[in-house]
Amino acid sequence: MPQHDPAGIDALRRSPVADRIRRHRLIAILRRVEPQERLLDLVTELAADGVRVLEVTFDGATAAADLVAVRERLASDGSDVVVGAGTIVTQGRLDAARAAGAEFLVAPTLDLAIVERSIELGIPVIPGAYSPTEIARAWDSGATFVKVFPVSSLGPSHIRELRGPLREIELIATGGVDATNTAAYLDAGCVAVGVGSALVKADHPGRQAIIAAAS
Repeated sequence: MPQHDPAGIDALRRSPVADRIRRHRLIAILRRVEPQERLLDLVTELAADGVRVLEVTFDGATAAADLVAVRERLASDGSDVVVGAGTIVTQGRLDAARAAGAEFLVAPTLDLAIVERSIELGIPVIPGAYSPTEIARAWDSGATFVKVFPVSSLGPSHIRELRGPLREIELIATGGVDATNTAAYLDAGCVAVGVGSALVKADHPGRQAIIAAAS
C-alpha cells in the first residue's frame, strides 16, 4: 500500500471541504441530470434550501462541462457551496474532474491508485467500501472519509456495529438513503449521508424533508 506523509492526509481530513461535509452532513448527488438547464435549476433550488455540498457524477458525456456550469451558477448566485465529482473510477476521470474544478472526489469502489493520486494533488477523496476489511483498508490508504456503498443492503444497525471496533473511521452512508432513513444513518454514527435519486426525483417538499432530516 502506498505510504503518504501522515501530515498531508491529516491536512485533507481537517480541510475546509472536509469540515463543510461534517458540518452540513448531506452530500446531494447529481447523477446525469439532463438537460443542463434542469441541472442548474435544481442546483439553485437545493442551494436556496440550504444544501452546501454537491457531487456531480462523472459517468456522463457532459460531466466536466456540467460541473463547470454548476460552479459558475453558484458563483453568480453568491452561494457558498462546495462542489465535488463522483463516480471517479479511472485516472482519466480524476484528471477531468480536477481540470473542471472539483473540490473533492468520490468513488464507488476502493482504487488505491486513485486515492494515492488524489492525496498527491491535495484533493479530499472519498472511496467506496463495503466490508469492514475494505473500509479499514480505505482509511489506512489515506481516505478523507470512507463511503459505505451500497448501504441500503446493510442498514443503520450495521453502521452502528462498525463504529464499535472502527470508531476512528469517518463514514458516509450512500446508496438507498432517503427521507425515511437519513436520520437513522446519522444517529448510527455516520458523519454524513450521500443522497442521489431520492433528492433528484422528489418534489420540492420531498427534497426539503430530506434536507431537514440531515440538519
